[in-house]
Amino acid sequence: MLKQRLLTALILIPLIVWLLSLSTQTVAGVIGFVVVLAAWEWAGLCGWQSGIMRGIYAFVMALMLFMLWFQLTTLTIMSVLLVACLWWLLALFWVFRYQVGHDLLPQSALIKALLGFLILLPAWIALLILHNYGWYWVIFLFVLIWTADSGAYFAGRAWGNRKLADKVSPGKTWEGVLGALVMSTLFSIGYAVFMSMPLLTLLFFVLLCLLTVMISILGDLLESLFKRQMGLKDSGQILPGHGGMLDRIDSLTSAAPVFVTGIFLLKILLGSSF
Repeated sequence: MLKQRLLTALILIPLIVWLLSLSTQTVAGVIGFVVVLAAWEWAGLCGWQSGIMRGIYAFVMALMLFMLWFQLTTLTIMSVLLVACLWWLLALFWVFRYQVGHDLLPQSALIKALLGFLILLPAWIALLILHNYGWYWVIFLFVLIWTADSGAYFAGRAWGNRKLADKVSPGKTWEGVLGALVMSTLFSIGYAVFMSMPLLTLLFFVLLCLLTVMISILGDLLESLFKRQMGLKDSGQILPGHGGMLDRIDSLTSAAPVFVTGIFLLKILLGSSF
């Protein structure tokens, strides 16, 4: 399994870096395609196993992406990001309540389908805004999440004893969370120093990165919760050794809106120094 994961990563990472270096319009299409694939898988988590129903849901998601592309005003962007941040607060509450024995997840396929829009569309918008700041910012966010995932994996394997949320995702431990935070802190400090950020900016930036990593863990836990509800191990099998597309971007769906919202706020707070 690890060999398959490494091989897939070695193929995908150079391709992702190259694609992100292209124009924002091209990136919008590429990430949009990934979102549509994820929507197909999300339809399965809603309980729709019919290819027709899943295809309709993926088509509606593609249509929403197309419509949003022509409505990306500042007001639209800020509204979507605000709604996304509020949604992830609710998701945190659901995960916590599930862990203590209270299942608040909706049973209705339609409600879960609507939640899919809250999960996938803001992430797409956030990544496009981040790409407008510079394609290297998107690379930074990706590497931040990958670094945190790697830190969590190896720390969890080496020292993991205390379960983070065993009823939601038995494999995750608090030691893994600590490993993710340590590795992401080192990476974000290194990036901030490389970008010659002033000390105050560096401190706020590192705090934002730590918050982003913690929210990325929530994205992973939420998908695990929905998979557990449906009795599934993976959302799909599109990526050898990695499961489905949702399994690869679950952390990003929560991290991207929060990170970009934080960047907005830091730009307002710190002005030209950021």
